[in-house]
Amino acid sequence: MKNPKPPIATLGALRDSGYVPRSIREELRTNLIAMLERKEPLFPEVVGYGDTVIPQVQRAILAGHSMNFLGLRGQAKTRMARGLTDLLDEWVPVVPGSVLNEDPLAPLLRSTQEQLNDDHPIGWMHRSERYVEKLATPDVSVADLIGDVDPIKAANLGLDYSDERVIAYGLIPRSHRCIFAINELPDLQPRIQVALFNILQEGDIQIRGFQMRIALDLQFVFTANPEDYTSRGAIITPLKDRIQSQILTHYPRSIEDSQSITVQEARLTRDQGNRVSVTPLVGELVERIAVAARESEYIDAQSGVSARLSITAYEL
Repeated sequence: MKNPKPPIATLGALRDSGYVPRSIREELRTNLIAMLERKEPLFPEVVGYGDTVIPQVQRAILAGHSMNFLGLRGQAKTRMARGLTDLLDEWVPVVPGSVLNEDPLAPLLRSTQEQLNDDHPIGWMHRSERYVEKLATPDVSVADLIGDVDPIKAANLGLDYSDERVIAYGLIPRSHRCIFAINELPDLQPRIQVALFNILQEGDIQIRGFQMRIALDLQFVFTANPEDYTSRGAIITPLKDRIQSQILTHYPRSIEDSQSITVQEARLTRDQGNRVSVTPLVGELVERIAVAARESEYIDAQSGVSARLSITAYEL
């Protein structure tokens, strides 16, 4: 449940409040430290990772790293990426109408800087709005992710092509001050992966021939399946080098963890619970079938046996 927005409504009032802009990585780090001091769990709904994967995530956040969740299907990679929003500040100030979610005290664009004054209104963005996710597919273009020059916009506004206002920004610039997740990274074409170099290394973007530097502030999170490295694509070496933390996920390491995940994730209605009784023996057999399949020589180990096998069997 959202708490009410802060009552501050103008840029002058924001300055007087003592607000100081900070990067999204500083937000994540500071709020994680506070969570650890309160002994609150990170990813409370993720089972079986308390001594393995979650400590890796904590270290990556404390170090201010971008992350790549590397593991087979059905290992909660996307769920953890989405769960990082719990570590963001609940509300952050923004310039109303800004396509780049600009901070009123740290605007990116010259056109925004020119219009700001103490009486200028400000808006507030909730942390639930600060997560952007993109599934990597072969048809994704540089314009989709980074942006391009919009000739129609230039003609309608009578602007020269050297004016930054003619740019149609892509998904990544529009995710400024957000967590940006790319699922199935190896599926992204190599030439598109190259376009991410500057953003990951320098935090800026280059669009066409524009000599401009926009210091974007993003927390990049990627997911990848080791099987995809050879069957569908690969993470090119220079990009892999720029992703600072590789976080290895795994399937549940005990029957108890498997059962907890299945019961938690199974989509059962109240009527089903009232009409159908599942004995503990049946629940355990469902999990042991999945464990046996993962160890079987007749099953492709690289493909993996997703936790969804147990979940759907339990639902059935």
